[in-house]
Amino acid sequence: MASRRSPAVLAISAIFLLLVHGAHSFYLPGVAPEDFIKGDVLKVKVNKLTSTKTQLPYSFYSLPYCKPEKIVDSAENLGEVLRGDRIENSPYVFKMREAQMCNILCRLTPDAKIVKLFKEKIDDEYRVNMILDNLPLVVPIQRPDQEAPTVYQLGFHVGLKGHYAGSKEEKYFIHNHLAFTVKYHRDSQTETARIVGFEVKPFSVKHEYEGKWNDAQTRLTTCDPHSKHTVVNSNSPQEVAEKQEIIFTYDVEFQESDVKWASRWDAYLLMSDDQIHWFSIVNSLMIVLFLSGMVAMIMLRTLYRDISKYNELETQEEAQEETGWKLVHGDVFRAPNNSELLCVYVGTGVQFFGMILVTMIFAVLGFLSPSNRGGLMTAMLLLFVFMGIFAGYASARLYKMFKGTEWKKIAFRTAVMFPATVSAIFIVLNTLIWGQKSSGAVPFGTMFALVFLWFGISVPLVFVGGYVGFRKPALEDPVKTNKIPRQIPEQAWYMNPIFSILIGGILPFGAVFIELFFILTSIWLNQFYYIFGFLFLVFIILIITCAEITIVLCYFQLCSEDYLWWWRSYLTSGSSALYLFLYATFYFFTKLEISKLVSALLYFGYMLIASYAFFVVTGTIGFYACFWFTRLIYSSVKID
Repeated sequence: MASRRSPAVLAISAIFLLLVHGAHSFYLPGVAPEDFIKGDVLKVKVNKLTSTKTQLPYSFYSLPYCKPEKIVDSAENLGEVLRGDRIENSPYVFKMREAQMCNILCRLTPDAKIVKLFKEKIDDEYRVNMILDNLPLVVPIQRPDQEAPTVYQLGFHVGLKGHYAGSKEEKYFIHNHLAFTVKYHRDSQTETARIVGFEVKPFSVKHEYEGKWNDAQTRLTTCDPHSKHTVVNSNSPQEVAEKQEIIFTYDVEFQESDVKWASRWDAYLLMSDDQIHWFSIVNSLMIVLFLSGMVAMIMLRTLYRDISKYNELETQEEAQEETGWKLVHGDVFRAPNNSELLCVYVGTGVQFFGMILVTMIFAVLGFLSPSNRGGLMTAMLLLFVFMGIFAGYASARLYKMFKGTEWKKIAFRTAVMFPATVSAIFIVLNTLIWGQKSSGAVPFGTMFALVFLWFGISVPLVFVGGYVGFRKPALEDPVKTNKIPRQIPEQAWYMNPIFSILIGGILPFGAVFIELFFILTSIWLNQFYYIFGFLFLVFIILIITCAEITIVLCYFQLCSEDYLWWWRSYLTSGSSALYLFLYATFYFFTKLEISKLVSALLYFGYMLIASYAFFVVTGTIGFYACFWFTRLIYSSVKID
């Protein structure tokens, strides 16, 4: 039983399974299993209504569905609140392994306002989400070719649009009858069972009954357990119209399943297109091999030849006729313009890099289980906050190298600049969501928690890191810097800073763009993304690509006697964020059906934040690669 294993055993088995499964999805079940005996009450909970057309979630009871006597909110974690999850109890009552037919929930006679509400939600293709034993409700969809496995869609549609035979007028129909299937895995020794699946088939049925309405005691003629008359199709659907009563009903069927509890999420995470991911990896590896070849060529052939030539020249009269990168040795470590801002950006990049790396490692080891809704978001937020100590350290070390003295100012700017920019965009977006009365709006309490994480934990940690970094002795430059800056000769057109920076971003973006498609699909089209093995490989490839392209372009720049490499190295690989944003724009117009202005602003607002974060991470990788490269080549040359 998963609940009795020690964390160490789980961790070891996780690593072993990871190696066995390779890059496929793998996860720990996340929570201890719950055993049910026959007749146990099962609690069905309702979650938000979601739509890929508006991207605005709403709470379940924002529509006049049947309510329990008292609505109770489930406690949500930080990630769930930020995702707009609102988990509440429901009037659905299931009993373990006891099938039910035609249970009447309630009756609703809609007025004009309710009709308008339902029609809006049906127009925007909203889906209703529910949860049973921590499993989300899915609608099974059989593919046309019988061989292919069943595809699952999260949640069922509120309703659908159509017209009666012989009529052209479009009508709205509501899904008012739900046929639930609960799959369970039975333990043959103890006769207890665990829930391994929660499916539904929604129907629209215009229910009829004889005599007067008497709540749950009423006998329906359209669906009657006594005469074994069940709902099997939507041939006489329930229209959404004023004064037309809607009766909500449901069936529950229990099916025994061979699926073990520990692998009950497999169906949800089924990836049908592994080929594309392998193609993505191979495509990225080709880019890396090409760049590695270039870097190796530069390092071995050119540098080795250059260095040995320079060192021989020292003994001859020809020393005066130096060429290439050695000419700028007296200026290459001159502090750049806006060096303080560079320190801040590098520190923030280190903070982000640490957050992504640790999150990836946790995800690959399976600790971010899909059963822990909002776990990924919570983990990333907390890690970002705690990585503040490395941000402070990195920015203070660099600042001291630039002969800076006011480390507190740098620490403060590092702690505040990126979060403040993101917060400004976030507050504008949150106000827009709030104006739409969506459950996606972050409540005041959560806002306060985020501000506390930032000022109460992150800022002090950045100062601690800054203090430690500034106390360390400053890094010594391998060569002395001249008093008077050397003049930079006129550059060829292809060495123009803007051109070379834009060229530099193409390859890092090319290494990740296929995986990016799947990430965007999982965020904006409400699908599970659970192939962190692939993602981790792509992340490693991204790091190598950013480092190598920056080194190659930095070498060419120094050879043409342009020593202003500090900012250029950051912007070269960082410019891949521009391509990321352009791709997100392309994705918006080709794959999404967003029509509302607020939803479009939300999409571009969040993608702007993501691109900004990507810029900071890739820029920092490029900067450190170039920093290491310049120190290496100038320390291996004898200079008087």
